[in-house]
Amino acid sequence: MNLNMRPKFQSISDAVIEKIKSGELQPGDKIPSENELIKNFNVSNTTARKSLLEIENKGWAKRIKGKGTFVLNRTVDHHLIRTLGSIYATRRGFHESLLAEGFEPHNLVLEKTVLEDGISSQIGGKHFIIDGPVLKIHQLRYADDEIIKDEIKYISLRLCPKINRMPTEISYFKVYEDTYRLRIEEVKQTLGVEIMDPDSETNNFELNHSTPMFILDSAVICKGEKIVEIERSYYRGDKYKFAISANPDYENPDQK
Repeated sequence: MNLNMRPKFQSISDAVIEKIKSGELQPGDKIPSENELIKNFNVSNTTARKSLLEIENKGWAKRIKGKGTFVLNRTVDHHLIRTLGSIYATRRGFHESLLAEGFEPHNLVLEKTVLEDGISSQIGGKHFIIDGPVLKIHQLRYADDEIIKDEIKYISLRLCPKINRMPTEISYFKVYEDTYRLRIEEVKQTLGVEIMDPDSETNNFELNHSTPMFILDSAVICKGEKIVEIERSYYRGDKYKFAISANPDYENPDQK
């Protein structure tokens, strides 16, 4: 018997941790489940479970009951990661994404009103309109005790009646799909940058020095080119990094 052989669960946990270190698995990504480890490594459920516990105990991931185990943010500068072009990241929502990265999220609602006249916005050179009534939600998003995002969201009450009665911590994308049975076909996004001064009218971050800001404008488009949501958000440039998820624009023959 070779006493130097590492236990199987440690070899599996090392393999997953290496994927995290290499960037193949990013903060907030879901790591393979117990059943996936059993299938991929041909091990027992006990070994798979011990592997996941090992990854979590070493501080690389966090288990969220009923959802899975997610990669924690262990970058040196502890920047949050926001992925553009990813329907999965959009569907997961801000609150759940922060939990998955190991932060404690909460929000402060500054305004929640109904606009009878609707709203319009130009994003990526195209004009988007939501006819009234429209729900406007302006809220500050916190990671732990720090404001990291200033978010203004406009939602069609024609497509989503009574959504104003729901809590603001929800993943609106999931609600559009699951509650209102809307088929999301595209999320149009543009990203800009500006320097926000402490005396700026848009400074809700309690800043005392000039700080770079990412400005993300987006429109959520449903089947029939109906616009269900328009959003403008400010992200602290010293706290955020943006990743790009690119998908091929041809049809997958396996999905026909």
